[in-house]
Amino acid sequence: MTRCTGGLAPASLLVVGKRPMCPTPAANIMDNKPLVNILPFGMCTLPANPAVAALTAAALGVLTPAPCIPATAAPWMPGNPKVLVDNFPTLTSESTCMCSYGGMISVAFAGQVITQA
Repeated sequence: MTRCTGGLAPASLLVVGKRPMCPTPAANIMDNKPLVNILPFGMCTLPANPAVAALTAAALGVLTPAPCIPATAAPWMPGNPKVLVDNFPTLTSESTCMCSYGGMISVAFAGQVITQA
């Protein structure tokens, strides 16, 4: 699960494609494609988002959220350079990805838990 500082809801991170060396889905820093890997976070509250800006202007300056459409261009940072998936560092719970509208996307729940026998 991921979360954006400008979004109102968490979203899943999708790992697509076959990765024969990984028996379970494992994401790398290049899994940053909007609407492919990074899904919408409900409604967006970032004023730099053109849809939010338009709705806010129509509401006479009252911040008005708009549907989130992630706008990511750069890879996740930092990754774990000691563990590679498809020749790229894997994501960690500390990895973040910036949205072009100013939000910071982070890992809310990595989906991996350690259980004791």
